[in-house]
Amino acid sequence: MASTSPNRAILDASPGPMDPVARQTLLAAMDAGWADPRRLYAEASTARRLLDQAREVLAQGLGVRPSEVAFAPDGPTAVRWAMEGLLHAARRRGARTVASAVEHSAVLAPGRHRATTAGDPSLFVEVPVQPSGALDLPAWNAALQVPGTVAAALQQANGEVGTMQPLEDAWDACRRAGVPLVVDAQACLGRTGAPTSYDVLAGDAQSWAGPGGLGILVVPEGTRWALPGPPDPDGALSGPTRHTPWVPLALAAAEAWQQTGATLDADAREATALVDALRAAAAALPDTEVVGDPVDRLPHIVTFSALYADGEAIVREFDRRGFAVASGSACTASTLEPSHVLAAMGALTHGNVRVTLPLLRVAGGRSEDVARFAEAIPAVVAAVRAEVGAPRW
Repeated sequence: MASTSPNRAILDASPGPMDPVARQTLLAAMDAGWADPRRLYAEASTARRLLDQAREVLAQGLGVRPSEVAFAPDGPTAVRWAMEGLLHAARRRGARTVASAVEHSAVLAPGRHRATTAGDPSLFVEVPVQPSGALDLPAWNAALQVPGTVAAALQQANGEVGTMQPLEDAWDACRRAGVPLVVDAQACLGRTGAPTSYDVLAGDAQSWAGPGGLGILVVPEGTRWALPGPPDPDGALSGPTRHTPWVPLALAAAEAWQQTGATLDADAREATALVDALRAAAAALPDTEVVGDPVDRLPHIVTFSALYADGEAIVREFDRRGFAVASGSACTASTLEPSHVLAAMGALTHGNVRVTLPLLRVAGGRSEDVARFAEAIPAVVAAVRAEVGAPRW
């Protein structure tokens, strides 16, 4: 459940609690599917059969062939491998890549590193976004036209502010330019329909209340994609990533996916209404900005920024009052760096709070938790502002 006590609300589902039925499946699979599916003895054959079943369930939910589904140790690794596979396959044609400025660090950090190492900043282009967080399509189109561009990356939606990206238009531009597109769906799978406009898709089982430690890649037949390194003798089992997951994790992910599919539309409708209420409550405060597209967004994410307040102080004050939320800023005691997403949008990069609603089936009291949280926002922000002597309204 999402609440650790009757008076405590978990409003940070990134990652969130595991689906209870998937948890039961995980425990049962420890007995039935513990063996290494690459071995030849009977228990291993059982594990291999169970892994094939899990792959089939996920493939059906994603609308692809089972042979096109591969695994990674986690979602960020899946995203990183997705880009690496395109780059390696196209290494004789070029090394230039394009990504939006609000992509996950699994895209931005390696891209910047490649460009720095090569001494050529033009090898990695970060395309700007609009104030809503949506991609600047004309700039995207222009970036794709530069010779030597061999891969592009774009989120289905941003996991920090929830804004959906113009995925179909971006993919159309990629196809016209002959540049394959990686789509990062880590924030979306299980919350909105699975995308179809991509050349490689990456996700994380935790996004649909599955277990941690399992990333998903979809590499459609016809996509030129290959990770560097020798071929895998167990390629038919592990797929192109050469990663064979622990079978209980794959089974739990498949069960969570089935549970998600049965409730996705109803869950999204309720979450959308709850986030609308949170957006209104935050926007009613003086000098407070709700960021991200108010309409074309994920149903379960909202970030707001309060002037004259520190994001970490707000998170701690909410925690003291029984609410677990995240700061929309990546500013921490170790890095002291603001959110690159908010900076790219031109939004306030400090004093941020991000709410990510858990799925209803793992948080039965979700609507009550949101109502209590919305009621607490003014007092929390006022208390944090008072600590620094901010003006009173």
